Amino acid sequence: MTTASQDIPALLGSRICHDLISPIGAISNGVELLQMAGGPMSPEMELISESVANANARIKFFRVAFGAASAGQMIGATEIRGILDDLTQGSRLRIDWRAAGEQMRQEVKLAFLMLQCLETAMPWGGQITVTNDEGVWTVSGTSDRMKIDTELWQALAEPGGGAEIGAAEVQFLLLPMLLAACDRRLMLELSETGAVARF
Repeated sequence: MTTASQDIPALLGSRICHDLISPIGAISNGVELLQMAGGPMSPEMELISESVANANARIKFFRVAFGAASAGQMIGATEIRGILDDLTQGSRLRIDWRAAGEQMRQEVKLAFLMLQCLETAMPWGGQITVTNDEGVWTVSGTSDRMKIDTELWQALAEPGGGAEIGAAEVQFLLLPMLLAACDRRLMLELSETGAVARF
């Protein structure tokens, strides 16, 4: 284990996700047991069930996006698609993961952080496609209407520019750090109806 500065946020993310996954799982199991008891599902129980499923999906996503990834660690396409399908359940956002087979977890982490960046620009929904062509990742989003915060996207293109970024946009700070650590260069194309990122 290393205490290099770039690993501290990942270790913290892993710890938080690890500590939250058990109680959320217990609530989910409790809801399932109540459902198995029979009888119609009340609106309150439906709300609890949906909320728990959403929390579970987000924790799984955050575990990859913000958690630690050791050298050589892999993650399969089936697991990735399952996480993304759960995350977008009931959402106007659709994510098409086209990177087949197992992928390096560290690279999937980069793609997930980029997905989060695109999500902030697509509050009205849309389609995001992720591909990996011979080691070059492309994450592209299209929507009828995009909401591009110039300062945030400038922070991606030119890290260290002094942009004021809040907790909800932490991905815009982490992604350039991790790209630099992986010796990758980010290329961005932004328009009124889409955004394309390659690294």
